[in-house]
Amino acid sequence: MNMEAPLIPAESDAPRRHGLGAYMACFRGIVWREVLRFLYQRERFFSALVRPLVWLFIFAAGFRQVLGVSIIPPYTTYVLYETFITPGLIGMILLFNAMQSSLSMVYDRETGAMRTLLVAPFPRSFLLLSKLIGGVAVACLQAYTFLAIAYFWDIQPPWMGYLTVFPALVLSGLMLGALALLMSSLIRQLENFAGVMNFVIFPMFFASSALYPLWRIREGSPLLYEIARFNPFTHAVELIRFALYGQVGARIDPTMNPVEPGISLDGVLIPLQSGELLDLTHVTVVILCTVLFLAAAVFAYNPSKGLIARRGGPGGGANAV
Repeated sequence: MNMEAPLIPAESDAPRRHGLGAYMACFRGIVWREVLRFLYQRERFFSALVRPLVWLFIFAAGFRQVLGVSIIPPYTTYVLYETFITPGLIGMILLFNAMQSSLSMVYDRETGAMRTLLVAPFPRSFLLLSKLIGGVAVACLQAYTFLAIAYFWDIQPPWMGYLTVFPALVLSGLMLGALALLMSSLIRQLENFAGVMNFVIFPMFFASSALYPLWRIREGSPLLYEIARFNPFTHAVELIRFALYGQVGARIDPTMNPVEPGISLDGVLIPLQSGELLDLTHVTVVILCTVLFLAAAVFAYNPSKGLIARRGGPGGGANAV
C-alpha cells in the first residue's frame, strides 16, 4: 500500500520571526518618515504656530483686562491671562498636529500608501503605534518651538519645567494622536475632514479649560462646566499646566474650607505624609483615554474585524465611499 509522505513546508514558506533589530529598523523608518514629512512641509510648521501665537499675541492682550485669574494651582500668585492660556495653546498644537496626522492617514489610504504600510510583516498594532509616536515626536518639536517664542513674551515657567513638561507632552500627544488615529478609520473621504474639524476639534478645544479656568466656566454655565470636566482634552491641558511647574497634580488640604477655586475633592486622590491629598486625576484620565483610543484604533484597522475590513482593506478599495 502506497502511503503519501507528509507535506513539509519549504523553508521559504515558513513564517519568519523578526528579531529586535528588524523591529527597531521598522520603527526608525516610520518615525523618520513622519519627521521628514514635517521638515519638508515648512508651511505645516508655520501653520501649526500661527494659531497659538495669534491667541497669545492678540486675543490674550485684549482679554487681559477683562478676565482675571485667581490664585489657583499650580500658580502661587496672580498670573496674567497669557500665562494661564499657554498650556492650553500647547494643547492646541498637539490637537491640531494629531488631526493633521489623521488627515495624512486618510490621504495615504486614498492613494494606496496605507496598504503598503499595513501589509508589512509586522504586527499591525506595532505599525500603528510607530506612526503614532512619529506624530508625537513632531508635535513635541512644535510645542518646544512655541515655548521658545513665548519666552520672549514673558511666558517664563521655571527652567526645570521645560524638562518636566516633556512626559506630559508625550502622554497628551499619544492620547490625542490615538483619538485622531481612530477618527481616520471613520473618515471615508478627504473632503469629509472639514466636517470633523467643525464637529470634533473645535468643540473639544473650546469646551475645556484651555482658555478659561474651570471655576469661571462653572459660574457662567454649570452644564458647560460638567462637559468640560469630562472632556479628555481638559485633563491633557491641566496635565501640561502642572508639569510646566514641576508638579503632577494639585496638593489639596482636606481640612480647607472653603475649597480653593480650580481644585476638586472628587478625583483620584493619593494621601501624602504631610496630610495633604495629591490629585492624580489628570494623569490617570489621560493614560486611560490613551489606552482606550489606541485599542479602538487597532481594532478599527483590523483587516478582518474592524471598520477598514468593511471598505475593502487598508487602501480603501472599491468599496470606499
